[in-house]
Amino acid sequence: MPITSRYSADLTAGSLKPRESRVIAGLLLDKATEEQWRTAIVGENRLQSRTSATALRLSRLIRSRLEEFDDGLWLMVRDGSKPLATQALLAAAVKDSALLRDFLELVLREEHRLFRTHLSSGVWAPFLELCQSRDPAMPVWREATRKRLRSSVFQILAQGGYLTDTTSRELRRVTILPELQAYLEDRREFSLLRTLQLS
Repeated sequence: MPITSRYSADLTAGSLKPRESRVIAGLLLDKATEEQWRTAIVGENRLQSRTSATALRLSRLIRSRLEEFDDGLWLMVRDGSKPLATQALLAAAVKDSALLRDFLELVLREEHRLFRTHLSSGVWAPFLELCQSRDPAMPVWREATRKRLRSSVFQILAQGGYLTDTTSRELRRVTILPELQAYLEDRREFSLLRTLQLS
């Protein structure tokens, strides 16, 4: 059997996508059948994607993230305030993506430890080299894919509040909202919580 890598390029399909994620969370909460999924995503174009292929790819990404959890988190995504839904989606994305999780653990935490004020785009290439050394099975991505991954990761960090924006990339501390923290603690997701808190 081929050796699979812990790292994938799935993040190129999208950042946190809060509006689309509310739709997907609703389908999960409604326990939609596969036929109902296809009707909602392709027939009704509930994600408002330009093509059916894009809609299906995005729905798979978001569904994969959300299915790491249960209806407790899905409710936060579908019905929660924008800050709560965003943080819930951040937790789901970090749990789902080893690449994103390791960037927080290995790069962002170190940037804070060194009292850096801004995140340089120059940290990305060395980070990917570090990932390759940690996991030799990691794919060798084309430059265009590497750039799209960097763009997605930086956008997720900005959406999650770790960066002011994707242009100046000023570093900020994030406080996890009490509802999400209680949920993660109840599920014993202590490692994930430490990653999100950069603690």
